Amino acid sequence: MKKPLRYIPAFHFHWLTRWYDPMMRLFFPEEALKTALIAQADIQPGQSVLDIGCGTGTLTLMIKQAHPNATVCGLDVDSEVLDIARRKTEEAGEIIILQQGSATCLPYADESFDHVFASLMLHHLTRQDKQQMLREAFRVLQPGGKLHVADFGKPHDSVMWLISWLVRWFEEVHDNILGLLPVYMADAGFHSMEEATCYRTVLGTVALYRADKPIKSRKKVNSG
Repeated sequence: MKKPLRYIPAFHFHWLTRWYDPMMRLFFPEEALKTALIAQADIQPGQSVLDIGCGTGTLTLMIKQAHPNATVCGLDVDSEVLDIARRKTEEAGEIIILQQGSATCLPYADESFDHVFASLMLHHLTRQDKQQMLREAFRVLQPGGKLHVADFGKPHDSVMWLISWLVRWFEEVHDNILGLLPVYMADAGFHSMEEATCYRTVLGTVALYRADKPIKSRKKVNSG
């Protein structure tokens, strides 16, 4: 018998899942944050995109609506939020491939995607699982592919430091607050890690990161 996947559900408790979307709009500048995350990707027609930890599909749907000629996939471990994502996708009349699975063991072949997104999901993972998820993102990206992350980051002012001190033990956010996400990205093999921008929220600083998977150097061919 297949073991059920263990995970922290949206907002920590299953009974809060139905309130996930309104709570996201309450606690975060969701539309601005996700619009900026999509804009930094510069997705081109025909490219393939994966949204890891897609939740209720808000970002996944926004990506597809902004780039209708891209192939967009969403993955989440939680079947309940995926049901919500499927309903939203159907109501919008969009074609998005949604799949249940673990961020630490992605059910995709090597070099399958041009862009990988992860929005407010890494803080749900333990340190070991954060590192494994980033290695998996690196694996499924094509050479030259891009990683785009929105998550809690290192505070930039005293007010955000105070808020982060209060929430730093909530779930697995402590490493984020210490500014370790770019370190973990580099350890996974990514280059050109950059914090593109950050947002002040009632729960602390949320940063937008981007990183590249290096293009493999071509082997020289001897002509004789």
